[in-house]
Amino acid sequence: MGFFSRENPSLFFFFFFFLLCLSTVCAYTNTSSNNGVEAEKRELASGRCNWFRGNWVYDAKYPLYDPYKCPFIDPQFNCKKYGRPDNLYLKYRWQPSSCSLRRFNGLYFLRKMRGKKIMFVGDSLSTNMWESLACLIHAWVPNTRYTLLRQKGLASLTFEEYGVTLLLYRTQFLVDLDSERVGRVLKLDSIKQGKMWRGMDVLIFNSWHWWTHTEHIQPWDYMEDGHRLYKDMNRLVAFYKGMTTWARWVNAYVDPSKTKVFFNGVSPTHYEGKDWGEPMKSCKSQTQPFYGRKYPGGTPMAWVILNKVMSRLRKPVHWLDITGLSQLRKDAHPSAFSGNHPGNDCSHWCLPGLPDTWNVLFYSTLFS
Repeated sequence: MGFFSRENPSLFFFFFFFLLCLSTVCAYTNTSSNNGVEAEKRELASGRCNWFRGNWVYDAKYPLYDPYKCPFIDPQFNCKKYGRPDNLYLKYRWQPSSCSLRRFNGLYFLRKMRGKKIMFVGDSLSTNMWESLACLIHAWVPNTRYTLLRQKGLASLTFEEYGVTLLLYRTQFLVDLDSERVGRVLKLDSIKQGKMWRGMDVLIFNSWHWWTHTEHIQPWDYMEDGHRLYKDMNRLVAFYKGMTTWARWVNAYVDPSKTKVFFNGVSPTHYEGKDWGEPMKSCKSQTQPFYGRKYPGGTPMAWVILNKVMSRLRKPVHWLDITGLSQLRKDAHPSAFSGNHPGNDCSHWCLPGLPDTWNVLFYSTLFS
């Protein structure tokens, strides 16, 4: 197994991330500056469009489904059922700056994906997105037969008439978390569970939420990297190592002619109002998005790491870069209106709500 260590990996990683910040974050934040206007002009001239640059607009036709008519929403995300009194947060549609997204059509989705399997792989934010897609489809075919199976770590929903199955594989880190004699070990260089993801027609990955957890909500006792055990290490370094292992798995096992791969980007939290200029507040009682050309909280370092990992992939992976547009939605969390998440939840999202936009982006990318 190797030996125990409390040492962090070399300071090389910190200089590495610093250089990444200088080269990558600046490019990211410029999309919200005047330079972004010039980029939009170039996109229009070339016929291309960045779906992830834009703003939130009021749309009277929203939400895209009735939460009381969708049978798939967990209490954790069912804000209306658990007493959220305002409705404006339901009425915002994401509008890219230089083009428009497809309107979601659940019947079209089922017909195009007939007989196929779509798997979401990740933590509770993958659950958020999986349930959103289920509701979006169900709203178009409310009377169709379906089979819903749930077991520990895996759920599946099949729309029987079309043979379309939406699967959810719960894994907090993508890399393996094993129980061993020393305790629970997070293995930064191992993805044995990847065998469960093979044979899918579409894979949608997500990870970050749990990498920052500490103390009693940290689900591991040690990290392992290269047969060496660490009691802890810098979480950004660990995330980089874990995502690099995931990228190696994609390069080794994904056949692009059979499987389309997506990665849903870093989902932000809104616990600290200083991120949007209200230092004494959180997501609680927020009823409108943040409006402004540049989000004060800046670019998460996790985004920088993902950007670097994505650039090194040899196989095609569609990065759903939802971080910036999600940062603006400080109003879209359950906060106190959650059925089984006590306290103030500023990390997950109400349904209907923001994950519906993630799925509209997924839909648009899948069929573009």
